[in-house]
Amino acid sequence: MSGLAQSLILPDWPAPASVRACVTTREGGVSLPPYESFNLGDHVGDDPQAVAENRRRLSDEFAIHPAWLKQVHGLVVADANPAVVAEADASWTDQPGIACTVMTADCLPALFCDRAGTRVAAAHAGWRGLAGGVLEATLERLALAPEEVMVWLGPAIGPQAFEVGLEVRDAFTAVHPEAAEAFVEGERPGKLMADIYQLARIRLAARGVTAVYGGGFCTVSDPRFFSYRRTPQGGRFASLVWLQP
Repeated sequence: MSGLAQSLILPDWPAPASVRACVTTREGGVSLPPYESFNLGDHVGDDPQAVAENRRRLSDEFAIHPAWLKQVHGLVVADANPAVVAEADASWTDQPGIACTVMTADCLPALFCDRAGTRVAAAHAGWRGLAGGVLEATLERLALAPEEVMVWLGPAIGPQAFEVGLEVRDAFTAVHPEAAEAFVEGERPGKLMADIYQLARIRLAARGVTAVYGGGFCTVSDPRFFSYRRTPQGGRFASLVWLQP
């Protein structure tokens, strides 16, 4: 087993055998501090050659073609295409060997598949994208019955670390009043602590998707992951899902 393979996280969800997925960590690459070592973001100031080598190692580990995105905290869901860096915050595919890929460092990565193992998708959801409907947009592109969809919520900022303003709660409760349950009073006046995993589950359940797994991480407190809130100058890790060739 390679050093990279040992550092990867494999989702704990009952996906069909044709669906593969992984999350990278900070280990297994060639980037120098403060990007040590397996930074996959080409937009954070790291040496482009180091990023290219890290991406090559990831592709070779699974013999896949990741479809990288230019993420903008929006709602566009692209067709996953390794030859095009689409400006989008989610992608989907039904083509084997192409990995839907999102990069994060506190935002929520969500991986999707169907129970038949014929379609996969990945979405990047910060609170703005989550409130705006990026998960719902991804479901629409998959065009599946809700009961056929499985979702795994990857490493994101945990509820003990995610301090937000009152406007964040208002953005969610305006659409789903029950989202108020995902917020508790913070230590500072006018601040709340938000559970992004619970917010995602509420949004998905409203669309009938209840087979939702994962969600037990905190990128801020877990040193395996890059965290923008912990170290603003740092790298990005990736969450990928693909169909086996």
